[in-house]
Amino acid sequence: MKQFKNILYVAEETVDQGSVIGRAVSMAELNQARLTVIDVISPVPDVNLSDTVNYHMQRLESLIKPYRNRLKIQIDVLEGTIFLEVIRSVLRNAYDLVIKAAEKSDFMKRLFGSVDMHLLRKCPCPIWLMKPSEKSKYERVLAAVDFYPLQEVASEQAFNNEIIDRAAALTLSDGASLHLVHAWEAFAERIMLTQSNISSESVATHVQTQYSIHQKELYRLGEALRDRIGIDAYNKLSTSFHLPKGPAKKVIAPLAAELQADIVVMGTVARTGISGLIIGNTAESILNQLTCSVLAIKPPGFKTPVKLDE
Repeated sequence: MKQFKNILYVAEETVDQGSVIGRAVSMAELNQARLTVIDVISPVPDVNLSDTVNYHMQRLESLIKPYRNRLKIQIDVLEGTIFLEVIRSVLRNAYDLVIKAAEKSDFMKRLFGSVDMHLLRKCPCPIWLMKPSEKSKYERVLAAVDFYPLQEVASEQAFNNEIIDRAAALTLSDGASLHLVHAWEAFAERIMLTQSNISSESVATHVQTQYSIHQKELYRLGEALRDRIGIDAYNKLSTSFHLPKGPAKKVIAPLAAELQADIVVMGTVARTGISGLIIGNTAESILNQLTCSVLAIKPPGFKTPVKLDE
């Protein structure tokens, strides 16, 4: 199963990040990956930049000190706008995962703040945003997938497989249970309900048929996962399948709360990869409702609008 090999941890000083850095170290150990920890600072008038850098280097050293005997960890302090410097660092150093504690949001009910949302929209590699009071091991991992049944779209299949594989790897490493979720709606149901010549029984039959089609495709994704990782590993996932009816932006977050999911693994760009689209409206709506950690995946071919030479 695909592993992360070059991990970037972004310090978030507005919250207690002790449990989050602990998870980052464990992930690096599990994947035998390189781990770099950075802080990003903004220039302060009348304050010596060198003194500021030294202060933040000391804070980083303090943050990673408990893990020095477990793993070689690089540290660095960058200057500039946080999300821009993080993304430029990803481009410059080919990081394949960014880990960060969720910042304090300006909105009481939102877990993710403005920097987090910029990273979710524009970071080219997967980004794992964790609740500050993160568990050392998850119990329930939710993977949200999206598809059009009966349509064979290779890029869509690859994207869903990436989401599911990442969720499965996390589930196995933590000894958790995996929940595969797909929000569905019955094609033309609303139109049928407005037609007086169509009986309620016919509508119900149509809806049940549509449900069966979506269910079959979700089960197929589960079977494909089993084929990729083997029956023994698949059985350890204790996989559950969920098909909440309704728009994804209305049903995914409530289901995550109902299941008490510790993390949601999901894509953050519309399935078609529309040129110039940084984040799908549905994904943004879901993210604004989540109260658990999230591992956000970009689809194949995604290109960040952030440039190294700006």
